[in-house]
Amino acid sequence: CSCNTLMEHPSRVGKYEVEEFLGGGMSRVYRAKDSVLGRRVALKILAEAAASDAEAKARFLQEARIASSTAHENIIAVYDFGEEQGRPFMVMEFLEGESLRDAIENQRAGDFARRMQIALQVGRAIGHIHLKKIIHRDIKPENINVDRTGRAKLMDFGIAKSDNLQLTKAGMTLGTPYYMSPEQVLGQDVTPQTDVYAFGVLMYELLTGKKPVEAENYERIFHKILYVPLNLEPLHEAAVAPAAIDLIRKCMAKPPAERPQGFGTICGAIEETLRQGALQPRPAPVQVAVQHDVTEDELPGFLQILPA
Repeated sequence: CSCNTLMEHPSRVGKYEVEEFLGGGMSRVYRAKDSVLGRRVALKILAEAAASDAEAKARFLQEARIASSTAHENIIAVYDFGEEQGRPFMVMEFLEGESLRDAIENQRAGDFARRMQIALQVGRAIGHIHLKKIIHRDIKPENINVDRTGRAKLMDFGIAKSDNLQLTKAGMTLGTPYYMSPEQVLGQDVTPQTDVYAFGVLMYELLTGKKPVEAENYERIFHKILYVPLNLEPLHEAAVAPAAIDLIRKCMAKPPAERPQGFGTICGAIEETLRQGALQPRPAPVQVAVQHDVTEDELPGFLQILPA
């Protein structure tokens, strides 16, 4: 069947042959093949119901334009975008690997050095979009892809803000609660410092496996973000390098002005921490005999995860 029938799962969009539905809600993501170039791609299409919403449609096209303007080795590449029978679509590189969320939860993010390398790549990607006057506003492990070589790529610009276009309604707060900065919670103007705060949250979780703020409902989460001092104990328990702890503390400062000013500074601090770690002698490994049956879930493996 043809996409021209506007089926919920089209078989073709322009020159792109749909191969498999990968997931999604308001936007559907498919593995597809470029029939001209012969390469595998990820095809993201606004769902039929959402395509009738003018603001949802405009936001989808804004995401496509923003993402296509941010070529960087640590950012997902957007090859093409357009509209088919009233439904906007974008065509992205097909990423092998898994989300950073899965890597953290399944303990596949590696040792401290590898985790810091992932953080460094994410920091470089955010620094790149900031140079282009783009604020991501939704930095979180779900929006980072990591492949088996350790290459990290920033994804999903669905609520990104650029200087040229802002579709957020007055008073509307966008973001994922755990990673929102105090100014986002308060509905204040969002600046690049919002991404700095979220990056600090991401680093905290990457290095400890725990969120720095957890509560049973949004109200308690927001209260902690606004008023409760950052708990550094899990970082100490995880034996995180003091310099990395200090960087996280600074990134998560509640006043935006107290956070590092720019990702050049942040990436420089991460690079220095990695250099210091390489110079320090490694302790002899402690041999501990543990009886443990390995489950299927613990076997190394990589899922194909794409932004939805």
